[in-house]
Amino acid sequence: MPESAGHRRHSVLPQVRLDQLLDELQFRLDSARVTHARMQSLLEAVLSVGSDLDVEQVLQHIVEAGVVLADAEYGALGVVEDGQRLSRFLPVGISEPLAAKIGALPSGHGILGELIRHPEPLRLTDLAQHPSSYGFPQHHPPMRTFLGVPIRVRDEVFGNLYLTEKRGGAQFDADDEAMLSMLAVAAGVAIDNARLYHESRMRERWLEVLGEITRVLLAGADTKEVLDLIARRSGELADADCAAVFLPDPGTGGLRAVVVHGPDAGHLAGTVVPRKGSLVGLAARTGKPAVTADLGADARDRTTTGRSQVTGPAVAVPLLSEEQAAGSIRLSRVAGRPAFSAHDVTLLSGFAEQAALALELDRRRRQSEQLEALRERDRIARDLHDLAIQRLFATGMTLQSATRLIDRPEAAVRIGRAVDDLDETIKIIRSTIFDLRTAAQPREEAGLRRRALDVVAKAGEALGFAPSLRMDGPVDTDIPAETAEHVLAVLTEALSNTARHARAHRADVTLTVADEVVLTVTDDGVGLPCAPKDGSGLANMRGRAGLLGGGMTRERPEGGGTRIVWRVPLRAPGTGPVGQG
Repeated sequence: MPESAGHRRHSVLPQVRLDQLLDELQFRLDSARVTHARMQSLLEAVLSVGSDLDVEQVLQHIVEAGVVLADAEYGALGVVEDGQRLSRFLPVGISEPLAAKIGALPSGHGILGELIRHPEPLRLTDLAQHPSSYGFPQHHPPMRTFLGVPIRVRDEVFGNLYLTEKRGGAQFDADDEAMLSMLAVAAGVAIDNARLYHESRMRERWLEVLGEITRVLLAGADTKEVLDLIARRSGELADADCAAVFLPDPGTGGLRAVVVHGPDAGHLAGTVVPRKGSLVGLAARTGKPAVTADLGADARDRTTTGRSQVTGPAVAVPLLSEEQAAGSIRLSRVAGRPAFSAHDVTLLSGFAEQAALALELDRRRRQSEQLEALRERDRIARDLHDLAIQRLFATGMTLQSATRLIDRPEAAVRIGRAVDDLDETIKIIRSTIFDLRTAAQPREEAGLRRRALDVVAKAGEALGFAPSLRMDGPVDTDIPAETAEHVLAVLTEALSNTARHARAHRADVTLTVADEVVLTVTDDGVGLPCAPKDGSGLANMRGRAGLLGGGMTRERPEGGGTRIVWRVPLRAPGTGPVGQG
């Protein structure tokens, strides 16, 4: 009996050890299956994340894959900007109605800020117990467990992946952290690839637009049409809500918005902003891009008003001309939208340089055409003087000598009238010759005619069309220098008012000299408001007329628009003929 009992004891022990070994083997097999399943899930997540080349889709896939891998209730991806705050936050697991109740998305405080300041994996069993806990806003769902890992793109922290509330009330473990860290590595590669693809596509589109602008210039389009194309295309490519081109305004020394596309076009078009105190002025002065994440709150820009609708992120790049900043392109987005990236700014700067070069080539081409036209005018003037006037003068002399041979008085009267008509025709031709030669006169020797032509041509840039100009009488010889300066100042102010307020499609300028000097500026715009008092511009014009003993009237033509008639005596009160005291 004792032997039998001992034998049974020895036979039971190996069976127990075998059961334990089998249990351990089963456990290891189960663990291997779980690990294999998780690795399979990780592989599928990596493939899903890397299969898309759209940055937005890649970011969304990263969050969704992280939630599935770690079996979390909620997830989010925060994009870090300037290493200090979150510029974007993409949540998963919170419905849109609940997100609307919660309000503004996180910007990088509390636990999220801890991961920004210290970009290392962070795993917590209770969010509320951490010293950096910032609390949750009203309506936010309760969250205890937390797992966060940084996402690096080329050794730079792009953002952070956050997971909260592991399902079933469990805690995030080391395996979850390892899996999420591996996903973050794959995510960094996928984001980099998507950004490179996006950047290459953007470069292609920018080059296509530059080619379009060049073709339009070569086709002979005017500068306003080209600027309109530059603003519209740059706004489309950079996904901006408002695009504006600012060029120098000679009258004020500031920058005038010559072209505006977007919600702010109604009040921004035609306005002048200062070179100091505006983002576009800063870009024009320094020759470098000026970027802001909030145009309405940026102390460098004081141009936003209550009527401005696009006051969020903005970028201004200079339009360089002959190594000098001539103007700026400003792109802006509504508040709450993402800021312009460094790549956006680089592409836009290169685009602006090429656009400015195209405009400079167009300006040189127009100067060449103008020079050729001036040469042709000079030739026409010589022909008129040497041929037409001489023949008319000879004909007049012949007719005058023939009157002595005519017996009938009425015939002599008719011939006398014909001679007078010839004299008047000679005067008109001489005035035309003077106008033609004045256009070719050097600027340093320019008289009132040439300077008035320059003022009208410059105003055409702001108006978007060339005003007509007609001058009658001895403009350069009979108008005193003081009066001429007043005429130019009034002409500049009148055309500036038309550009700012009239929304006109046509403007006509007439300057006549006889017993008095009369300057008339007419446009077909919306007309000036019937205010009880003149604005500062009209008051200045009226004051200049009063100084010279004249006056000014403001009229509304039958067809609509505005007519300014400014008249002064040919000689100021108390002065005599030229050369006398």
